[in-house]
Amino acid sequence: MARNNPRKFNQPKEFDEKVIKISRVSKKTKGGNQIGFSALVVVGDRKGKVGVGLGKASDVLSAIKKGIKKAKQKMIVVPIDGTTIPFSLTVKRGAGKVMLKPASKGTGVIAGGPVRVVVEAAGIRDVVAKILGSENQTSSVHATFEALKHIASLVKIKDIKLRSIAEIEKEEQEKMAALQAEAKEKSKSKK
Repeated sequence: MARNNPRKFNQPKEFDEKVIKISRVSKKTKGGNQIGFSALVVVGDRKGKVGVGLGKASDVLSAIKKGIKKAKQKMIVVPIDGTTIPFSLTVKRGAGKVMLKPASKGTGVIAGGPVRVVVEAAGIRDVVAKILGSENQTSSVHATFEALKHIASLVKIKDIKLRSIAEIEKEEQEKMAALQAEAKEKSKSKK
């Protein structure tokens, strides 16, 4: 009898998987009601990759697994300028309309529930977002995903240069070192 390897269960997951919405769907048929479930899932690695999938099955667990599988198949790479998005954008998809704006470092994710999940799964740390269209979570998630796709395509088309988080942190360390040196000189000159 084979034993379970304890290290296998302690390994961190490659992707963050968030279930946004689970719906119970009922269909009238000749033989009676047919009950199923649909699950809207967001998958991301918090390093610039994100995907959205809708799984449908006769039980919840299978619907979630199918949603995760579809989300991994539909993954896109989101361009991140440091900790935020490169420019602001408003996108309408179906009934959902979402506005995304870049924010300065340290602002955090200021967004509603479904938009926040997609943006955080993508690895964007500083952004301001507003849901303008429908209050439906599914519409908002798909509109946000569409906005991130548009940003990726525009960055590719216009060949916009983006800074990595490491470059921004290096610039901040240089600024802090310069400010500390300036403060030391002022304190020496006062003595």
